[in-house]
Amino acid sequence: MEVYPAIDLMDGKAVRLYKGRKDRVRVYGDPLRIAQRFAEFVDKIHVVDLDGAFEGFPKNLDVVERIIQETGLRIQLGGGLRSYEAIAKAYEIGVENAIIGTKAFDIGFLERITQDFEGITVSLDSRGGRIAVKGWVESGLEVKEAYGILKKYVDRFIYTSVERDGTLTGIEEIERFWENEEFIYAGGVSSADDLRKLQEIGFSGVIVGKALYEGLVSLEELLEVARCLRRG
Repeated sequence: MEVYPAIDLMDGKAVRLYKGRKDRVRVYGDPLRIAQRFAEFVDKIHVVDLDGAFEGFPKNLDVVERIIQETGLRIQLGGGLRSYEAIAKAYEIGVENAIIGTKAFDIGFLERITQDFEGITVSLDSRGGRIAVKGWVESGLEVKEAYGILKKYVDRFIYTSVERDGTLTGIEEIERFWENEEFIYAGGVSSADDLRKLQEIGFSGVIVGKALYEGLVSLEELLEVARCLRRG
């Protein structure tokens, strides 16, 4: 079980949204300082360019590049990576994994970027078992069906429970539908016990944001639990 602390960027600041809603935002400060604290414990973090997600193209790559250069952290980045040029720029500044959402269903695009770049990751944003689209407002394919289409092209996924994102209400109850791909969970994580549940389901990693910022659990505690789970 890998633990990825999260930084969500808006207007150059670290924030958290409630269920992805722009009108429910809380600001936590300087993302570089937060990244520096994370770097004391981990070597890889999860970053989302929320401005990019809402506007359709990256808006905070300068912040991401600064984090990489000044902390040495490895980064998986999502938010607005909907063009070949945007993804190329992300890799150019040192991002390790570019994360794409519903753009993944443009199969021609997906084929091209997976041929040219390593580490492409698909985010399966789930609302009630269906892929959430158009800013998480509408629903599309069943998540299992979406996975079945995309697994031919990528072997790294993030499963995001939209209705639990930023709520601190615990993880979604879900039955494993994937095979041996790297599958990372996000949404509602609020305790070390959530990691144990995710391990039992079959997830290989977890993204944790608000629980860390609100002090419900420490990164050190989560990492210790993850180490124990890896040892079996």
